[in-house]
Amino acid sequence: MTRIQSALKLARRGHGLLEQKRKILMSELMGRVKEAKEIQDGIRSVFEEAYFGLQMANIAMGIKSVERIALLVPEEERFIVRLRSIMGIDIPEVDKLDPDLSPVYSLGGMAIDSSSVLDNCYVNARRLVSMIARLAEIETSVYRLAIQIRKTLRRVNALEKVVIPRSEQQIKLIASALDENEREDLTRIKLSRKE
Repeated sequence: MTRIQSALKLARRGHGLLEQKRKILMSELMGRVKEAKEIQDGIRSVFEEAYFGLQMANIAMGIKSVERIALLVPEEERFIVRLRSIMGIDIPEVDKLDPDLSPVYSLGGMAIDSSSVLDNCYVNARRLVSMIARLAEIETSVYRLAIQIRKTLRRVNALEKVVIPRSEQQIKLIASALDENEREDLTRIKLSRKE
């Protein structure tokens, strides 16, 4: 019976800790969902600006010129992702990209004629890349947190609805059997004294 009582005590303590973990993960998840919504709204407006700028550059410079200059823009290759642990869950963090990097187009060191409209389009595209990297980080975090919350909730429910009630029932059965044995012993003792 002592073993079952200590197991019950441990299950209750584990239930409390898992419940705290679930609350912490939920608050972290809600904060990240709110942040993702804000970034999505920001991406929408910056994308509209960048697309409008691209249309204006196409009108001002011609589509062929814009395409030729776009091919000279270097690709972003320095996405560095680090992992940070929150309650044992690896959450990615993308190193911040400089969204305000000024445009540089060159063909073998030779400057290319551009316009301020295209330069603004480039700056908006850089901002978009930076925001999309941050959004990918947050959405991955939300996904991982949601999976862990689901696992934690299953464990909390298993303790709450199966393990703890089963242990309590076992303790009641053992206590009842011990009480019954004690009554039988008392009855035997009384009967033996009468004889």
